[in-house]
Amino acid sequence: MRTKVKADRSGYLFDNKALTMLIIPLIIEQLLAVLVGMADSIMIASVGEAAVSGVSLVDNIMVLLINIFAALATGGAVVAGQYLGQKKTGEARKAATQLVWFTTIIAVVIMVFIYLCKNMILHSVFGHIEADVMGHANIYILIVSASIPFLAMYNAGAAVFRAMGNSKVPMQVSVIMNIINVSGNAILIYGFHRGTEGVAIPTLLSRVVAAILIVVLLWNPNQTLYLERTWKYRVNWRMVKSILSIGVPNGLESSMFQLGKIIVLSLVSSFGTYAIAANAVSNAVALFQILPGLAMSLAVTTVIARCVGAGDYEQVRYYTRKLMMITYVGMWFTNAVILLAMPLILRAYHLSDITAYYTKKILIFHGVSSMLIWPIAFTLPGVFRAAGDAKVCMVISIISMWIFRIIFSYVLGKYMGMEVFGVWVAMVIDWVVRCICFIIRYFGGKWKKAAIV
Repeated sequence: MRTKVKADRSGYLFDNKALTMLIIPLIIEQLLAVLVGMADSIMIASVGEAAVSGVSLVDNIMVLLINIFAALATGGAVVAGQYLGQKKTGEARKAATQLVWFTTIIAVVIMVFIYLCKNMILHSVFGHIEADVMGHANIYILIVSASIPFLAMYNAGAAVFRAMGNSKVPMQVSVIMNIINVSGNAILIYGFHRGTEGVAIPTLLSRVVAAILIVVLLWNPNQTLYLERTWKYRVNWRMVKSILSIGVPNGLESSMFQLGKIIVLSLVSSFGTYAIAANAVSNAVALFQILPGLAMSLAVTTVIARCVGAGDYEQVRYYTRKLMMITYVGMWFTNAVILLAMPLILRAYHLSDITAYYTKKILIFHGVSSMLIWPIAFTLPGVFRAAGDAKVCMVISIISMWIFRIIFSYVLGKYMGMEVFGVWVAMVIDWVVRCICFIIRYFGGKWKKAAIV
């Protein structure tokens, strides 16, 4: 009888300790972002409905920008990670420098454009809205737009640290940023009774502090990747092109996803107040249901990019299996806790009977689907992006979203009478299609030829 020989993985790039040190801070950072978002919404609500409406309208633009900067940061992390895998540390440093300064310059251009076109944005994009809502939106966009370059700088800097396998520093900076934001909101809103500016000023201040901290920490020459202490920046178009080859498809994918959410939201609104409330509460809780997956998607970029750079696809396969397994364990644990706590969650929101019924139905369906499908639909594509195969991910995701999520939302929700629950069923159908496409892509192996450095 032949015995199976255990593979020697002592020389692999990430041992269990390194993976743990990478993953846990990412989970904490994602948890903080969700919790702070909820705290912000509660405090903004105390200012009044007009303020809530004005801030939420502008935040739709800010979410779009955050997605763009996050996409560019992913592109930079992939390029730097692949260079580190090739042991070309000098090139990885150049990629890190190009990422931070090029992204910041782009953000400054966007900020100037928003200030120059502020009135057009407020009136053309948001259409006809009440005067008091417009007033709050105007104040919020005036203050928060100044934070755009700092937001971009933080995202880029955090991506550089993650490319080194160090997610602890971005987590620590994120903690400081969120403390400033939440405490600033509390002081200005409850202490000084300020309105929209009480929400906007802490957001600006927290992002400025986060950007300064991340850049100062990146100036440390004792790190694997660091920024040179100079203001003389020259665009390295070869590096920038490599970064954009990942960042642009990733950004388009994220932007289309955000647009799809807005289109679907307009459909949900047509079903009535109960549907809007059930959808809003479900979206808030659903973020917790997929939280481990969001963190693991960032971890996949770091680990797989390094393996691809080293040209070791045996390690790519090994870490893909391992990280997917960890994602599934995290998703099962998180969703089990949320499903057990469902009665308490629904009671906390003080929902009407019909709203509570549909919210519970949606969250159980979404939770079970997240446990079974989400990791393949959203974590596995991180492997392709880290390997340089971002364009195919973009095409699959956009086609699947428009055909199955948006069209089926109308078919199931409006024409088959499933209403808001039908919208969530359509979303999971989109996940299933993505799963099938990404599994075929993974085992087909063409993505292994997409390395960008």
